[in-house]
Amino acid sequence: MSIFGVGSAGSSRASRTVVETPVLGSSTAASPVLPMHPSAPIPVVGPAIGSKIRVPLGETGIQIFPLMLGAAEFGWNVDLESSHDIIDRYVELGGNVIHTADSYSGGRSEHIVGQWLASRGLRDEVVLAARVGGHPDNPGIGPVNLVRAVEASLGRLRTDRIDVLYLDATGGRSALEDTLATAEWLVDAGKVRAVGAYGFTAADLVEARILSSAGFPRITVLDVPFNILRRQDYDDDLRLVAGAQSIAVTPSHALEHGFLAGEHRSRGRLPFGPRGQQIAASLNRRGQRVLRALDGIGAELGVSDSAVAVAWLLGQRTVAAPIVNAFTERHVFEIMQGAGVRLSRSQLAEIARATA
Repeated sequence: MSIFGVGSAGSSRASRTVVETPVLGSSTAASPVLPMHPSAPIPVVGPAIGSKIRVPLGETGIQIFPLMLGAAEFGWNVDLESSHDIIDRYVELGGNVIHTADSYSGGRSEHIVGQWLASRGLRDEVVLAARVGGHPDNPGIGPVNLVRAVEASLGRLRTDRIDVLYLDATGGRSALEDTLATAEWLVDAGKVRAVGAYGFTAADLVEARILSSAGFPRITVLDVPFNILRRQDYDDDLRLVAGAQSIAVTPSHALEHGFLAGEHRSRGRLPFGPRGQQIAASLNRRGQRVLRALDGIGAELGVSDSAVAVAWLLGQRTVAAPIVNAFTERHVFEIMQGAGVRLSRSQLAEIARATA
Protein backbone atom coordinates (compact mmCIF):
# COMPACT_ATOMS: atom_id res chain seq x y z
CA MET A 1 0.00 0.00 0.00
CA SER A 2 1.50 3.31 -1.04
CA ILE A 3 0.21 6.69 0.05
CA PHE A 4 2.97 8.87 -1.40
CA GLY A 5 3.60 10.41 -4.81
CA VAL A 6 6.88 9.94 -6.62
CA GLY A 7 8.16 13.49 -6.34
CA SER A 8 7.27 17.02 -5.37
CA ALA A 9 7.19 20.20 -7.36
CA GLY A 10 10.41 22.14 -7.04
CA SER A 11 12.54 19.18 -6.02
CA SER A 12 15.61 18.50 -8.10
CA ARG A 13 14.92 14.79 -8.31
CA ALA A 14 11.31 15.20 -9.36
CA SER A 15 12.29 17.69 -12.04
CA ARG A 16 14.42 15.06 -13.72
CA THR A 17 11.36 12.85 -14.29
CA VAL A 18 9.57 15.44 -16.45
CA VAL A 19 10.61 15.70 -20.10
CA GLU A 20 9.25 18.61 -22.13
CA THR A 21 8.23 17.57 -25.66
CA PRO A 22 8.64 20.32 -28.28
CA VAL A 23 5.55 21.11 -30.35
CA LEU A 24 5.83 19.85 -33.92
CA GLY A 25 6.67 22.68 -36.30
CA SER A 26 8.15 24.80 -33.54
CA SER A 27 11.49 26.42 -34.23
CA THR A 28 12.77 25.05 -30.89
CA ALA A 29 12.37 21.43 -31.98
CA ALA A 30 15.93 20.40 -32.70
CA SER A 31 15.07 16.80 -33.55
CA PRO A 32 11.94 14.63 -33.85
CA VAL A 33 10.66 13.16 -30.58
CA LEU A 34 9.35 9.60 -30.58
CA PRO A 35 5.87 9.18 -29.10
CA MET A 36 5.70 7.63 -25.63
CA HIS A 37 4.83 3.93 -25.60
CA PRO A 38 1.32 3.26 -24.16
CA SER A 39 2.75 1.04 -21.42
CA ALA A 40 5.33 3.59 -20.23
CA PRO A 41 4.91 4.80 -16.63
CA ILE A 42 3.07 8.08 -16.19
CA PRO A 43 5.29 10.63 -14.41
CA VAL A 44 3.82 11.99 -11.18
CA VAL A 45 4.26 15.71 -10.69
CA GLY A 46 3.06 18.08 -8.01
CA PRO A 47 3.30 17.85 -4.22
CA ALA A 48 3.70 14.42 -2.65
CA ILE A 49 0.68 13.22 -0.70
CA GLY A 50 2.81 13.14 2.44
CA SER A 51 3.24 16.91 2.29
CA LYS A 52 -0.42 17.26 3.26
CA ILE A 53 0.03 15.14 6.38
CA ARG A 54 0.88 17.38 9.32
CA VAL A 55 0.24 16.98 13.03
CA PRO A 56 0.93 19.38 15.92
CA LEU A 57 4.12 18.65 17.85
CA GLY A 58 2.42 18.87 21.23
CA GLU A 59 2.10 22.44 22.44
CA THR A 60 5.16 23.77 20.58
CA GLY A 61 3.09 25.39 17.84
CA ILE A 62 5.12 23.46 15.24
CA GLN A 63 3.42 21.33 12.58
CA ILE A 64 5.30 18.21 11.48
CA PHE A 65 5.02 15.05 9.44
CA PRO A 66 4.36 12.28 12.00
CA LEU A 67 7.77 10.65 11.52
CA MET A 68 11.14 12.25 12.20
CA LEU A 69 14.03 11.24 9.97
CA GLY A 70 16.82 10.23 12.33
CA ALA A 71 20.40 11.06 11.33
CA ALA A 72 22.19 8.77 13.77
CA GLU A 73 23.75 6.69 10.98
CA PHE A 74 24.99 9.67 8.97
CA GLY A 75 28.76 9.88 9.09
CA TRP A 76 28.98 6.43 10.65
CA ASN A 77 27.36 3.70 8.54
CA VAL A 78 26.13 6.06 5.80
CA ASP A 79 28.46 8.37 3.87
CA LEU A 80 27.75 12.01 2.98
CA GLU A 81 26.37 11.47 -0.54
CA SER A 82 24.07 8.63 0.53
CA SER A 83 22.94 10.64 3.54
CA HIS A 84 21.93 13.53 1.29
CA ASP A 85 20.07 11.12 -1.01
CA ILE A 86 18.16 9.78 1.99
CA ILE A 87 17.16 13.27 3.15
CA ASP A 88 16.18 14.21 -0.40
CA ARG A 89 13.92 11.19 -0.63
CA TYR A 90 12.32 11.90 2.74
CA VAL A 91 11.55 15.51 1.83
CA GLU A 92 10.30 14.55 -1.64
CA LEU A 93 7.80 12.17 -0.04
CA GLY A 94 6.48 14.95 2.19
CA GLY A 95 8.59 14.69 5.35
CA ASN A 96 9.67 17.90 7.05
CA VAL A 97 11.55 17.15 10.30
CA ILE A 98 15.14 15.93 10.74
CA HIS A 99 16.54 14.77 14.09
CA THR A 100 20.24 14.75 14.88
CA ALA A 101 22.51 15.07 17.93
CA ASP A 102 25.93 16.45 18.78
CA SER A 103 26.94 12.96 19.94
CA TYR A 104 26.19 11.24 16.61
CA SER A 105 29.50 10.30 14.98
CA GLY A 106 31.32 12.93 17.02
CA GLY A 107 29.38 15.73 15.32
CA ARG A 108 29.77 14.45 11.74
CA SER A 109 26.02 13.82 11.53
CA GLU A 110 25.37 17.51 12.21
CA HIS A 111 27.96 18.49 9.59
CA ILE A 112 26.20 16.33 6.99
CA VAL A 113 22.76 17.69 7.84
CA GLY A 114 24.16 21.22 7.79
CA GLN A 115 25.70 20.72 4.35
CA TRP A 116 22.35 19.45 3.07
CA LEU A 117 20.49 22.45 4.51
CA ALA A 118 22.96 24.88 2.98
CA SER A 119 22.98 23.26 -0.46
CA ARG A 120 19.22 22.77 -0.81
CA GLY A 121 18.05 26.14 0.51
CA LEU A 122 15.14 24.56 2.39
CA ARG A 123 15.85 25.72 5.93
CA ASP A 124 12.47 27.42 6.38
CA GLU A 125 10.61 24.33 5.09
CA VAL A 126 12.38 21.89 7.44
CA VAL A 127 11.92 21.49 11.19
CA LEU A 128 15.34 20.88 12.75
CA ALA A 129 15.47 18.87 15.97
CA ALA A 130 18.83 18.52 17.73
CA ARG A 131 19.92 16.85 20.95
CA VAL A 132 22.83 18.38 22.85
CA GLY A 133 24.79 17.36 25.91
CA GLY A 134 26.55 14.25 24.63
CA HIS A 135 29.53 15.71 22.78
CA PRO A 136 32.85 15.13 24.58
CA ASP A 137 33.88 18.77 24.11
CA ASN A 138 30.81 20.08 25.95
CA PRO A 139 29.39 17.24 28.04
CA GLY A 140 26.25 17.62 30.12
CA ILE A 141 23.64 20.36 30.25
CA GLY A 142 25.13 22.70 32.82
CA PRO A 143 24.78 26.40 31.93
CA VAL A 144 28.25 26.93 30.42
CA ASN A 145 28.44 23.69 28.45
CA LEU A 146 24.84 24.02 27.28
CA VAL A 147 25.52 27.39 25.65
CA ARG A 148 28.77 26.13 24.14
CA ALA A 149 27.09 22.97 22.86
CA VAL A 150 24.27 24.90 21.19
CA GLU A 151 26.68 27.34 19.56
CA ALA A 152 28.82 24.45 18.30
CA SER A 153 25.76 22.64 16.91
CA LEU A 154 24.54 25.79 15.19
CA GLY A 155 27.93 26.11 13.51
CA ARG A 156 27.96 22.50 12.31
CA LEU A 157 24.34 22.74 11.18
CA ARG A 158 24.99 26.05 9.37
CA THR A 159 21.86 27.66 10.77
CA ASP A 160 20.89 30.39 13.20
CA ARG A 161 18.28 28.40 15.12
CA ILE A 162 17.29 24.95 16.35
CA ASP A 163 13.55 24.36 16.21
CA VAL A 164 13.43 21.67 18.91
CA LEU A 165 16.36 21.49 21.35
CA TYR A 166 16.50 18.22 23.30
CA LEU A 167 18.41 18.50 26.59
CA ASP A 168 20.39 15.28 27.04
CA ALA A 169 20.55 14.53 30.76
CA THR A 170 22.50 11.29 30.29
CA GLY A 171 25.80 13.05 29.66
CA GLY A 172 25.96 14.85 33.01
CA ARG A 173 23.42 16.58 35.19
CA SER A 174 23.17 20.05 36.66
CA ALA A 175 20.59 21.81 38.77
CA LEU A 176 17.45 21.77 36.62
CA GLU A 177 16.72 25.39 37.51
CA ASP A 178 20.09 26.48 36.09
CA THR A 179 19.58 24.40 32.94
CA LEU A 180 16.13 25.83 32.28
CA ALA A 181 17.33 29.37 32.98
CA THR A 182 19.98 28.87 30.30
CA ALA A 183 17.38 27.39 27.95
CA GLU A 184 15.25 30.50 28.56
CA TRP A 185 18.13 32.71 27.44
CA LEU A 186 18.58 30.58 24.29
CA VAL A 187 14.86 30.91 23.47
CA ASP A 188 14.86 34.67 24.09
CA ALA A 189 17.95 35.01 21.88
CA GLY A 190 16.13 33.28 19.01
CA LYS A 191 18.54 30.36 18.93
CA VAL A 192 15.91 27.82 20.08
CA ARG A 193 12.16 27.63 19.43
CA ALA A 194 11.03 24.77 21.71
CA VAL A 195 12.66 22.80 24.53
CA GLY A 196 12.61 19.02 24.74
CA ALA A 197 14.14 16.43 27.04
CA TYR A 198 16.09 13.19 26.75
CA GLY A 199 17.09 11.00 29.67
CA PHE A 200 14.70 12.79 32.04
CA THR A 201 12.83 10.86 34.72
CA ALA A 202 9.19 11.36 35.67
CA ALA A 203 10.36 13.30 38.74
CA ASP A 204 12.48 15.56 36.50
CA LEU A 205 9.46 16.39 34.37
CA VAL A 206 7.36 17.18 37.43
CA GLU A 207 10.08 19.49 38.77
CA ALA A 208 10.39 21.14 35.35
CA ARG A 209 6.64 21.81 35.25
CA ILE A 210 6.79 23.43 38.69
CA LEU A 211 9.64 25.65 37.51
CA SER A 212 7.69 26.59 34.37
CA SER A 213 4.98 28.07 36.61
CA ALA A 214 7.68 30.48 37.82
CA GLY A 215 8.40 31.63 34.28
CA PHE A 216 10.97 29.12 33.07
CA PRO A 217 10.39 27.58 29.61
CA ARG A 218 8.24 24.49 29.50
CA ILE A 219 9.51 21.11 28.36
CA THR A 220 7.04 20.28 25.62
CA VAL A 221 8.73 17.33 23.85
CA LEU A 222 10.18 14.09 25.22
CA ASP A 223 12.57 11.71 23.47
CA VAL A 224 12.58 8.28 25.10
CA PRO A 225 13.60 4.83 23.77
CA PHE A 226 10.29 3.07 23.08
CA ASN A 227 9.03 0.45 20.62
CA ILE A 228 7.04 -2.78 20.41
CA LEU A 229 9.77 -4.78 22.14
CA ARG A 230 11.16 -2.09 24.42
CA ARG A 231 8.62 -0.54 26.73
CA GLN A 232 10.29 -0.46 30.14
CA ASP A 233 11.87 2.97 29.63
CA TYR A 234 8.55 4.68 28.98
CA ASP A 235 5.76 2.72 30.65
CA ASP A 236 4.39 3.46 34.11
CA ASP A 237 5.33 6.83 35.71
CA LEU A 238 6.98 8.47 32.69
CA ARG A 239 4.00 7.67 30.46
CA LEU A 240 1.57 9.01 33.07
CA VAL A 241 3.46 12.27 33.57
CA ALA A 242 3.92 12.85 29.83
CA GLY A 243 0.20 12.34 29.29
CA ALA A 244 -0.82 14.56 32.20
CA GLN A 245 1.45 17.38 30.98
CA SER A 246 0.45 17.03 27.29
CA ILE A 247 4.09 16.44 26.36
CA ALA A 248 4.62 15.27 22.78
CA VAL A 249 6.60 12.00 22.80
CA THR A 250 9.02 11.33 19.93
CA PRO A 251 10.27 7.77 20.58
CA SER A 252 13.81 6.93 19.55
CA HIS A 253 14.94 3.36 18.72
CA ALA A 254 11.55 2.97 17.03
CA LEU A 255 12.75 -0.14 15.16
CA GLU A 256 14.94 -1.50 17.97
CA HIS A 257 18.23 -0.91 16.13
CA GLY A 258 16.67 -2.22 12.90
CA PHE A 259 15.48 -5.57 14.23
CA LEU A 260 11.79 -4.71 13.72
CA ALA A 261 12.44 -4.10 10.02
CA GLY A 262 12.54 -7.89 9.75
CA GLU A 263 15.65 -8.06 7.58
CA HIS A 264 17.86 -9.87 10.11
CA ARG A 265 16.51 -13.19 11.40
CA SER A 266 19.64 -15.30 11.66
CA ARG A 267 22.70 -14.79 13.84
CA GLY A 268 24.89 -15.95 10.99
CA ARG A 269 23.95 -12.98 8.81
CA LEU A 270 24.13 -10.10 11.25
CA PRO A 271 26.17 -6.97 10.47
CA PHE A 272 29.50 -6.67 12.24
CA GLY A 273 30.12 -4.33 15.16
CA PRO A 274 27.84 -2.82 17.79
CA ARG A 275 24.74 -2.84 15.58
CA GLY A 276 25.02 -6.59 15.03
CA GLN A 277 25.29 -7.11 18.79
CA GLN A 278 22.23 -4.91 19.38
CA ILE A 279 20.15 -6.87 16.86
CA ALA A 280 21.36 -10.19 18.28
CA ALA A 281 19.88 -9.24 21.68
CA SER A 282 16.39 -9.40 20.11
CA LEU A 283 16.93 -12.71 18.29
CA ASN A 284 15.06 -14.78 20.86
CA ARG A 285 11.67 -16.48 21.00
CA ARG A 286 9.85 -13.28 21.88
CA GLY A 287 11.52 -11.37 19.06
CA GLN A 288 10.70 -14.09 16.53
CA ARG A 289 7.06 -14.10 17.65
CA VAL A 290 6.88 -10.36 17.12
CA LEU A 291 8.39 -10.61 13.63
CA ARG A 292 5.85 -13.29 12.67
CA ALA A 293 3.05 -11.00 13.88
CA LEU A 294 4.46 -8.07 11.89
CA ASP A 295 4.83 -10.31 8.83
CA GLY A 296 1.17 -11.33 8.98
CA ILE A 297 -0.17 -7.81 9.54
CA GLY A 298 2.14 -6.37 6.90
CA ALA A 299 0.89 -8.95 4.38
CA GLU A 300 -2.71 -8.00 5.17
CA LEU A 301 -2.04 -4.29 4.69
CA GLY A 302 0.48 -4.54 1.88
CA VAL A 303 3.25 -2.74 3.78
CA SER A 304 6.61 -3.62 5.32
CA ASP A 305 7.27 -4.78 8.88
CA SER A 306 8.87 -1.37 9.49
CA ALA A 307 5.64 0.42 8.57
CA VAL A 308 3.64 -1.77 10.95
CA ALA A 309 6.09 -1.05 13.79
CA VAL A 310 5.83 2.70 13.11
CA ALA A 311 2.02 2.48 12.93
CA TRP A 312 1.97 0.72 16.32
CA LEU A 313 3.90 3.61 17.88
CA LEU A 314 1.62 6.20 16.30
CA GLY A 315 -1.32 4.37 17.81
CA GLN A 316 0.01 4.99 21.34
CA ARG A 317 -1.40 7.95 23.22
CA THR A 318 0.97 10.96 23.50
CA VAL A 319 3.23 9.72 20.66
CA ALA A 320 3.53 12.49 18.07
CA ALA A 321 6.29 11.25 15.77
CA PRO A 322 8.74 8.34 16.11
CA ILE A 323 12.40 9.03 15.32
CA VAL A 324 13.50 6.47 12.71
CA ASN A 325 16.95 6.13 11.19
CA ALA A 326 17.33 5.04 7.56
CA PHE A 327 20.24 3.39 5.74
CA THR A 328 18.92 3.65 2.17
CA GLU A 329 16.29 5.48 0.16
CA ARG A 330 14.23 2.28 0.11
CA HIS A 331 14.09 2.31 3.89
CA VAL A 332 12.73 5.87 3.79
CA PHE A 333 9.77 4.85 1.64
CA GLU A 334 9.01 1.82 3.84
CA ILE A 335 9.05 3.63 7.16
CA MET A 336 7.06 6.62 5.91
CA GLN A 337 4.24 4.30 4.87
CA GLY A 338 3.63 3.75 8.58
CA ALA A 339 2.13 7.24 8.82
CA GLY A 340 -0.71 6.11 6.55
CA VAL A 341 -1.49 2.87 8.39
CA ARG A 342 -4.12 2.49 11.10
CA LEU A 343 -4.01 -0.80 12.95
CA SER A 344 -7.28 -2.46 13.93
CA ARG A 345 -8.04 -3.68 17.44
CA SER A 346 -7.49 -7.26 16.38
CA GLN A 347 -4.09 -6.39 14.90
CA LEU A 348 -3.07 -4.53 18.05
CA ALA A 349 -4.20 -7.52 20.12
CA GLU A 350 -2.12 -9.82 17.91
CA ILE A 351 0.99 -7.73 18.54
CA ALA A 352 0.21 -7.66 22.28
CA ARG A 353 0.00 -11.47 22.38
CA ALA A 354 3.31 -11.76 20.53
CA THR A 355 5.11 -9.52 23.04
CA ALA A 356 3.67 -11.21 26.15
